[in-house]
Amino acid sequence: MRRQGLTHESCKIIMERPTRQRERNTETEEPAQETEDERVCPECESASFIKSADQGELVCEDCGLILEDDNIDRGPEWRAFNHAERQSKSRVGAPTTQTMHDKGLTTNIGWQNKDASGRSLSAEKRTRMNRLRKWQERVRTKDAGERNLQFALSETDRMASALGVPRSVREVASVIYRRALSDDLIRGRSIEAVATGALYAACRKEGIPRSLEEVTHVARVEQKEIGRTYRYIARELELGMRPTDPQKYVPRFCSALDLSEEVQSKANEVIEASVAEGLLSGKSPTGYAAAAIYAASLLCNEKKTQREVADVAQVTEVTIRNRYQEQIEAVGIQ
Repeated sequence: MRRQGLTHESCKIIMERPTRQRERNTETEEPAQETEDERVCPECESASFIKSADQGELVCEDCGLILEDDNIDRGPEWRAFNHAERQSKSRVGAPTTQTMHDKGLTTNIGWQNKDASGRSLSAEKRTRMNRLRKWQERVRTKDAGERNLQFALSETDRMASALGVPRSVREVASVIYRRALSDDLIRGRSIEAVATGALYAACRKEGIPRSLEEVTHVARVEQKEIGRTYRYIARELELGMRPTDPQKYVPRFCSALDLSEEVQSKANEVIEASVAEGLLSGKSPTGYAAAAIYAASLLCNEKKTQREVADVAQVTEVTIRNRYQEQIEAVGIQ
């Protein structure tokens, strides 16, 4: 079969066909949308806009008109109207925390012997679940370092609960202990002493001071050992601890003594005046705060005995008398 060749006119038609098609598409094409730089607000004709990062909205900066709306609901698909419903419907775990040796990332097998539908398990399955719980508890700590950390963090949590400090202090204390463990500062010292020293340092670091006597009251080691360990880890980890401000103790002591706001304000004035005279150097901040509260209670006619103030501040009456004499002389009261 003989292939026929293309004539000059046929080639010309084929070459012109795409060009005509492009011209036809150009004629029917809609005008290009204006860019964001050229856009103006139809309400106030302003050209300044704000892009919302969380909701994807384009808002006029002058009048607040929403020009573009691209809302994406990032929450769950279910609804809950109280905390109990929210906890029962949630399918995620708790956030990571430094207060647990595994940061809360391991699986916990619940103590209820029930299946997903709430039905009780058979005797054979209960035996199997008890065995799984036992092995789960064993494999959570793979070496001696993790067992050390698990015991120390549980001890820290116990003491923090007894002292009534917030969650942030527990997190900081856990981080300090982890640093001490990684730098091998635990060797030759008891775990309880290092954990207590880390908690005491965290209280001072977070501005929620607790006296060494208060920490010793809930700890399982002696006060001398706690102080020695605290100074060691603060020096080795370069925590940069600053002296505790006596005014930090005033609200808590006044609340325990059931004193008014007037006494608390006057005690702060006494502390400020005596500190300006340079009398705080080398003095215990708890004794200094206790003496200021005792002086303020006398000035405000809400008298408390030295024994009552000393019991709350966990200092001696002699300390209060000595600091009290110095403070009233600095304030200029006879």
